[in-house]
Amino acid sequence: MNIEAFFNITYGLYIISSGDEKRNNGFIANTVFQVTAEPAQIAIACNKDNLTAQFIQNSKLFSISILKKETKPEILGLFGYQSGKDVDKFEKIEFIKGESGVPIVTEDTIAWFECELVQSFDVGTHLIFIGLILNNDLIIPDAKPLTYSYYRNVKKGKAPKNAPTYIKKEIKKEEITMEKTKYECVVCSHIYDPEVGDPDGGIEPGTAFEDIPDNWVCPVCGAGKEDFQVI
Repeated sequence: MNIEAFFNITYGLYIISSGDEKRNNGFIANTVFQVTAEPAQIAIACNKDNLTAQFIQNSKLFSISILKKETKPEILGLFGYQSGKDVDKFEKIEFIKGESGVPIVTEDTIAWFECELVQSFDVGTHLIFIGLILNNDLIIPDAKPLTYSYYRNVKKGKAPKNAPTYIKKEIKKEEITMEKTKYECVVCSHIYDPEVGDPDGGIEPGTAFEDIPDNWVCPVCGAGKEDFQVI
């Protein structure tokens, strides 16, 4: 199977949000598509492990925020690489509540849709949710959306581990033993230099990349250790 063929399927990048009476959550998605016009319905794919999947199933509500091309890497890192089980993603993000009460991210958003869940399908690792569009708005009419192709080929980003397009990158042993090797975060381009370490994150100067704990995250955007590549 040629993995590269999959990357020729066109995608956008979106934030899918939902919540309950106590908290909100959301995640980065690349699978969003309109399925009918009358009534207007839209479909999304959500990994079963995502906290947002539970919120959608319980509340029967979700929102879709279309991200602009210049979306800040911190937003991509927060919603794409951090878990709502560990952090409150809505603590420092601009959002509104829809007429149904569902949270809607508006920061770096071109347009949004407020949806009521009407059907769901189990497709293995993911759930397909079909939503009836209750309301929507166009915030930045002339802005261009962030596509997955641009994110991958220009920004050099890659899919989060729960995304349908995720592919684990293996770092070769000979690469990690090279002297003065540095590592770049594929989300925000932060450089990890073993000579400098990450003192604020508890990583002392002189710590080799392979010796960093697996739960260490990028100090800029929160991406995981597995999302750094040799440069």
